[in-house]
Order: sequence, then C-alpha cells, then structure tokens
Amino acid sequence: MATPLALRVVEANFVSYKRVWKGTAVSSFLNPVLYLAAMGLGLGTLVDDTAAATSLGADSYLEYLAPGMLIANSMIIAAFESSWPMMSAIKWLKTYQAALATPVGIAGLVGGHFIWIAIRLLLVSVVFVGVMLAFGAAGLGDGVALVIPAVFVGLAMAGPISAFTATRQTEQGLVMLFRFGITPMFLFSGTFFPISQLPGWIQPFAYVTPMWHGVEVARRMAIGTATTLPIWQHFVYLMVLFAVGAWLTVKYLRRRILP
Repeated sequence: MATPLALRVVEANFVSYKRVWKGTAVSSFLNPVLYLAAMGLGLGTLVDDTAAATSLGADSYLEYLAPGMLIANSMIIAAFESSWPMMSAIKWLKTYQAALATPVGIAGLVGGHFIWIAIRLLLVSVVFVGVMLAFGAAGLGDGVALVIPAVFVGLAMAGPISAFTATRQTEQGLVMLFRFGITPMFLFSGTFFPISQLPGWIQPFAYVTPMWHGVEVARRMAIGTATTLPIWQHFVYLMVLFAVGAWLTVKYLRRRILP
C-alpha cells in the first residue's frame, strides 16, 4: 500500500494535522499521565496491599497496568481515526471524492489512510512509553519494544472499523460501535485484571478481541508473564484482522464512491 500515490494522501493528512497537532499533543501526553497516576498509583496502592497482587506477575499494579493501558490507548486512537474522520471525508467534507478526482485511486486512498493511522499510532505510543518510563513502569529497552504491539493492535482495529465506516450512511452506527464495542473491549480485554477473573462464558469473547492479543504480548515484553499463545500467533492474528479489514475497506469504498 505504500505507493507514491498513497504517500500523497499521507502528505495531505500531514498538512491538515499541522493545524491541530498542539491540541492532540497535549491530550497524547495528558491521557497516559492521568491514567497511570489515577489507576496505577491511586488504585494501585490498594491493590498492592492485597494478597491478589502477588498473582499478577509484576512487582506492582502500576507495572501490570501500564502495558495494558498502552495497548488500550492505541486501540482507542485507531478506532477514532478510522471512524469519525473517515465518515467526515466520505459524507460531510467529501474529501475522498475530491481525492478520487486525481490519479490517487481507491487503493492509494486506502493505503494512505492506513499509513497515516500507523504514523499516528507510532507517535502516541512513543509518548505513552515516555510517560511509562517517567513513572518507572518499564525499562528503556522494554519500553521501546512495546511500541511494536501497540501499532499492530491499532492497525488490527483500524482495518475492520474502516470497512465498517465505509458502509455507514449515518453516524449512529459509529455511536453504537463505541458504546457497545470499544468501551466493553477497553474494560474486559485484560487491561485492568486477568481474563481468568471473568465468568467462563464471557472469556471466549475477550479472546477474539485484538486488544487482548496485544495486551498479552505487551505484558510478556514488559514483565515477562506467560502468554496463552506463542507470541507469533498473536501477531499473525492481528495481521490477518488488518489485512481482511483493509481488503473490505477497498471493496466497500469502491462500491460507495465510484460510479
């Protein structure tokens, strides 16, 4: 997808982003600080004083929580970038239609869309890791490595959600997605507590979410906890989700926009 035409789409996104980067930079830095301070240090002091803390596999709840929060943050960023901005480009601003009046084409448009999301994920993940290092929640080497699963999870989310957005005629479907999809995934994919603590009938639903796979890999990298599957299988699952989602995005956008 990294064709010269796709890079033109990335350039257009970058030019637009230069106007708003200060606001997103503040939120990208402030969100991990608030999450890790409130949940890792605030709630974490209570968890660390209980017998359950020894079963987490980390020296503190902050160390256990931080990798999961990194993955959750990446998931949320990807979900947003592949929903509302894309809906706006298709329906309200019609920037996709304008782009297709040039030689970009559907493949270049979608390729640029995903490359830009990958860049955004890389930037926010690096900032989050920097905050983790400041809190002492990870070492430098582990922190750098954690960027990899964060980007993979984000793309695994962006693929299917972009395809879903391409089929929506109104924003109500996106509201429902965040309310009944993204929020439960954030809460019940292993970020705050092990999946084994969930009722048995819910656990299979958690296992199919891309976020759970990312959290498993991130915790293995950060604190050495055992993963349910080999790490390569987690990555393959995430890559397949992205590939299928990207293919469907091209298909649905071509059907919707091109005459």
